[in-house]
Amino acid sequence: MLLVDDGYPPPGEGTSWDELGELAGCNARPLMRIERVAEQAGEMGLGRVRAEIESARESGFVALKTIAAYRGGLDFDALAPSVRTDRIEGARIKFVLLAALEANEATGNPLPVQVHTGFGDSDLFLPRANPGYLKGLIERFRDTPFVLLHCYPFVREAGWLAHVYGNVYFDLSLTIPHVARPAEMVRQALELAPVSKLLYASDAARTPELYYLAAKWWREALAEVLPELLGADDAAGAGERILRENALDLYDLRRR
Repeated sequence: MLLVDDGYPPPGEGTSWDELGELAGCNARPLMRIERVAEQAGEMGLGRVRAEIESARESGFVALKTIAAYRGGLDFDALAPSVRTDRIEGARIKFVLLAALEANEATGNPLPVQVHTGFGDSDLFLPRANPGYLKGLIERFRDTPFVLLHCYPFVREAGWLAHVYGNVYFDLSLTIPHVARPAEMVRQALELAPVSKLLYASDAARTPELYYLAAKWWREALAEVLPELLGADDAAGAGERILRENALDLYDLRRR
């Protein structure tokens, strides 16, 4: 099964999430990018955002996602008004995200919210993509599962958040397959966080080989690290949780 961000590429460009599933010969499910919804809402503003979020689960979405890290950073209190008018960024992203999170939690069965953290393209400012800035949101929306994506070079910070907050999970997508020492990243991730909080993901896009390389290097890294941490008897079960079971539980996919 593929879980696919519906905000990239923009609607009408590239391969849609359902087409991607057909090409891969497997089930696919969409993730709703909050910024896409806000930008398409236009003059209807936050009311439209709230309505879209409230109906997201009924519309077949399995999670929400925000790329606020690309729209000024995760240190929301430091954001200044943006001069751009063609996308949601700057101080506006804070109000959009709060409205979306409030609407999501008000449903009584909030979807998981993925948050881009750590490295990515050159249009983010890396120090402001530290997941530690999310502490206030995590504590305010305690019924909402937060999934920290990518995380490098803040893998330990993400692991700490997953350790101390029951509603925080994280993955190492983009980190694996791009970093030179994937096993070291897994070691850092599991220094504090339990295996029940770490999720496999590839962040594969544009380059088909990334799907294969991510799966291959994740498996190799887990095969190296888990026996060291847990012993041979428990390593296989932990690997299954990270590669599959955690996602099935978190995104409520067992009945789909």
